[in-house]
Amino acid sequence: MIEREILLEKMKTSPYRPIKARIVEAGMLTDKEKFFRIELEGGIDLHHQPGQFVMVSIFGYGEAPISICSSPTDKGYFELTVRNVGTLTDKLHRLGEGDVLGIRGPFGKGFPIDNMFGFDLVIAAGGLGLVPLRSLIRYIMYNRNDFGNVQILLGCKTPKDLLFGDETKEWMRRAEIKFNCTVDRADPDWKGNVGLITSLIPGVDLNPTRTYGVVVGPPVMYRFVLSELLKKNIPDHQILVSLERRMRCGLGKCGHCQIEGVYVCQCGPVFDYAQLKNFKGECHEKAA
Repeated sequence: MIEREILLEKMKTSPYRPIKARIVEAGMLTDKEKFFRIELEGGIDLHHQPGQFVMVSIFGYGEAPISICSSPTDKGYFELTVRNVGTLTDKLHRLGEGDVLGIRGPFGKGFPIDNMFGFDLVIAAGGLGLVPLRSLIRYIMYNRNDFGNVQILLGCKTPKDLLFGDETKEWMRRAEIKFNCTVDRADPDWKGNVGLITSLIPGVDLNPTRTYGVVVGPPVMYRFVLSELLKKNIPDHQILVSLERRMRCGLGKCGHCQIEGVYVCQCGPVFDYAQLKNFKGECHEKAA
């Protein structure tokens, strides 16, 4: 117990120093994305919020921000899904069960769960955007009675790009949520919808005053999905978006993720549309 308390205090007071963690499960989800289940040294919980991220380091190689895809209700471990896009992520993909990582965090502002209690939810995920949203969805499933109607819309390029296939099939079977998935390009075995994720939104029935819209996906998707949600008259402060920025420190010190004086690693990555529409430049072009 004393060792556990020391580790927890270490995480709070030494945010620059990684905590050792061990991979306890790993496997490919697609040909590009790999799933990891990780335990922190001493078996302590990460104590994150859905939507937050951690800085993952491989000693001798470097460090990168990775979204957490497990729920805070998953005790004793946390989960990451990593796309192979560069030197560090390639090295991560070569790791497996028993290998050691460094973890800093969690960092950032996640989804405002307390404000969302009792509201209906429309969750739109595009491609890799399902990774941080899985943390929120699993939290909602665990605390299902705390929320109203839940509708999940998922879009990906092709059926082979679908993440968490077994889990999404479970969502489809659950009577207390509505789940719909679409692909840009179908294969011969695909029986679902074909088209952009925006094609799913006009058919969504909702009460705008009691609905939160949550959108995470590639930047090109944001403008069109947000436009469709705004047509449904959901208030600006009830539309939530997570921004992808290349965070380097996670502490608002290096300035690498700054947008007009706003540090995404601290003030985000989750923003509501009321905040987002005041951003200009790159952020405004991609997500407004």
